[in-house]
Amino acid sequence: QVQLVESGGGLVQAGGSLRLSCAISRSIFSANTWGWYRQVPGKQRELVAGISSSGMTNYADSGEGRFTISRDNAQSTVYLQMDSLKPEDTATYYCNALMSLVRSTPKFDEWGPGTQVTVSS
Repeated sequence: QVQLVESGGGLVQAGGSLRLSCAISRSIFSANTWGWYRQVPGKQRELVAGISSSGMTNYADSGEGRFTISRDNAQSTVYLQMDSLKPEDTATYYCNALMSLVRSTPKFDEWGPGTQVTVSS
């Protein structure tokens, strides 16, 4: 069974930081490339960062230089460290497997609950 549980969101002021966590079923963690998506009500979900099984990373322009994606193989967890947050980063953040670092299409139809990030100005 696919299990994706996001946590770590919250309310912060512009310029602040948050670290998001995605707990992933051990059986599907190692073989996949993983990514963080975000979605604002009324807008399409967008990929903000990805990390491969070898540790290669890719970032959307919106998060380049401010976001850092990492993975803990022992804990089957993917993290997103977000620094210098801006009001436009406000969204619900989700994790999912990726086809590759150059393809943003999610692998699994079942999404986790997501975690809300709100950045005030």
